[in-house]
Amino acid sequence: MQKKLIYPISTNSCYNLSFFANYTAVMEHRNDIRNICVIAHVDHGKTTLVDTLFKQAGTFRDNEAVTERVMDANDLERERGITIFSKNASVTWKGVKINIVDTPGHADFGGEVQRIMKMVDGALLLVDAVDGPMPQTKYVLKNALEIGLAPVVVINKIDRHDARPDWVLNQVFDLFSALGATDKQLDFIAVYASAKNGLATLDPAVPGVSMAPLLDTIVSGIEPPLVALDQPFQMLVTSVEYDNYLGRMAVGKIGRGKVSTGEMMARIDREGNITFTKIQKIFTFFGLNRSETASVSAGDIAVIAAGFKDLDIGETLADKDFPEALPTIEIDEPTISMNFSINTSILCGRSGDKLTSRHLEERLNQELRSNIALRVERDESGEGFKVSGRGELHLAILIETMRREGFEMSVSRPQIITRMIDGVVMEPEEFTIVDVDESHSGKVIEKFGMRKGSLKNMANMEKGRVRLEFTIPARGLIGMHSELLTETRGTAVITHSFHRFIEWVGAIETRRNGSLISQDHGTATAYALDKLSDRGIFFIAPGTEVYEGMIVGENNKGSDLIINITKGKKLTNMRTSSSDDTVKLTPPKILSLEQSLEYLADDELAEVTPAAIRIRKKYLNEEDRKKNRKKVGAA
Repeated sequence: MQKKLIYPISTNSCYNLSFFANYTAVMEHRNDIRNICVIAHVDHGKTTLVDTLFKQAGTFRDNEAVTERVMDANDLERERGITIFSKNASVTWKGVKINIVDTPGHADFGGEVQRIMKMVDGALLLVDAVDGPMPQTKYVLKNALEIGLAPVVVINKIDRHDARPDWVLNQVFDLFSALGATDKQLDFIAVYASAKNGLATLDPAVPGVSMAPLLDTIVSGIEPPLVALDQPFQMLVTSVEYDNYLGRMAVGKIGRGKVSTGEMMARIDREGNITFTKIQKIFTFFGLNRSETASVSAGDIAVIAAGFKDLDIGETLADKDFPEALPTIEIDEPTISMNFSINTSILCGRSGDKLTSRHLEERLNQELRSNIALRVERDESGEGFKVSGRGELHLAILIETMRREGFEMSVSRPQIITRMIDGVVMEPEEFTIVDVDESHSGKVIEKFGMRKGSLKNMANMEKGRVRLEFTIPARGLIGMHSELLTETRGTAVITHSFHRFIEWVGAIETRRNGSLISQDHGTATAYALDKLSDRGIFFIAPGTEVYEGMIVGENNKGSDLIINITKGKKLTNMRTSSSDDTVKLTPPKILSLEQSLEYLADDELAEVTPAAIRIRKKYLNEEDRKKNRKKVGAA
């Protein structure tokens, strides 16, 4: 298939573009390549599906040891069982190279999804055969449809006994319609699969025997890239990789032309500044690895190394004689922010080696180069940084990564980012789904009602479970997850995604209980914990070092309580029948990083270090806290 297109010339270019005068470019499909991404809601089986495609397409040798979830190479991804960073790989099927990009399924990493869609020509939309479309399914599908992709729908996990593929197919079609899909997009191909078992079929009534039907569908149902091989080279940088010897390397799909090692090329940054550099090495993807090549042409996904020091996502690489910029990548704005500052507790420096504001600033600026959904600016005090992202998990992953790199810092309670629209304060609203045992549904509805949530739908599921759908202001979800797990005895599964901006709804009640605050510096004793056990729930165990202003537990009442957690038993030479009884303590509630961030009140901080995560008051001394409360009250 060929069609002729007149190549558009930028009127702002100051270079000699006479080459393009009355030029007609021949656009043709590269039938030897397919560029696809795998998109879905979290835990619907994307990474497992990619694993299976690798194995059945012959990517690995028969005697090669292959780990599960090979695309999730990051330690945090393996520990949490989620995809955080998009990754490139390829398989070859019947002579066609299929470039595959695995994408995150969690809404907080939507920036990763948005940028990688710039380098693919098609998508596999993965949907669970039981759950059907979920909040993130809607988000990723909306992005795919808006840029003109026609996804292949893969209904996964059809091997489950409670699978309902026909119902899911109807739900997916309704979702396509609701999102304004074109007739071509509505005429999608549906493949039924069990990625775990390595089976796929085009008819749910006919059992599959391999993944061949899905691979065949990718080759026949996904549009090959439409390219102009005879035009000057041009590529949008959609990702950046780093090599100790080659420095920063640009990753993207070649939009037009071809390029070879040793050539000079132009680099156009986001501000339109043009510099020239020599290409050192070019790589393409083969399986999970990069494979060096002498040249690469339009339609393929490539990695280009040219000694870049400060290359950013969204820049353009182009022919040195025709340096024209492509539209940069537009990413949804952040919805939540936190303040990062240096650690000022008396335990500072015990386990980390990056302690200063300069260390923080350098690391956050480094993160901005690849994490394009992030925003960083100085806070009002000028000593810390306001870091904005797409959600609590988005920022928590950054904090956890920095903690493992040796950083010590203090972070504040997450705050929602508002907007002024026509003079009205607007705040983000989230669409939320909660799956829970029916016996706890009343508690869930009550909790959402207290936080200005609105119940939109309620449906019965299998095995006494019920699905509740809500809309709720995003700030109402801060701390909600921990509360729901407590109230439902760990049976609630909550997912959410951005819905829209709504007018500010006023004050929202969040945490009801106060904190138990250490009175002074020392070591927590079993004796003190036992005597104070009726006051609330403790976050620490005996032997933990504490300091004045450190939060050691949650009070049963609504106010803060200062306690002496280091008090020891007075020693005497008298003995009673019970004096040597063993103290039996309730195990402490050890908070994870996310739970610590959710717990924080406005006057509290999370102290994050490589060895420990502690919660503290912003002002460690009680007199300072009283002065601050008076100041806030007067304001």
